[in-house]
Amino acid sequence: MTVPAGSQRADLEKAVRSYGGLWDTERGRRALRDAGHDPQDKHTRRILRDLANEGLLVKVEDRPVTYRLAQPD
Repeated sequence: MTVPAGSQRADLEKAVRSYGGLWDTERGRRALRDAGHDPQDKHTRRILRDLANEGLLVKVEDRPVTYRLAQPD
């Protein structure tokens, strides 16, 4: 069952906030699958980039792209 993209973003953001740590495409896809979605790599990467642009995540590695939860101000 496929659900709207907005729900995927909300569920991935919730997982990132709950679990912290390092995030890459594969971990993002696993979190989305655990939440009942059928995620695609490209869409998962876009959500992670959006979360980084909003300041929730910080890129720590370029290849493969890896993010970590940003430290609170």
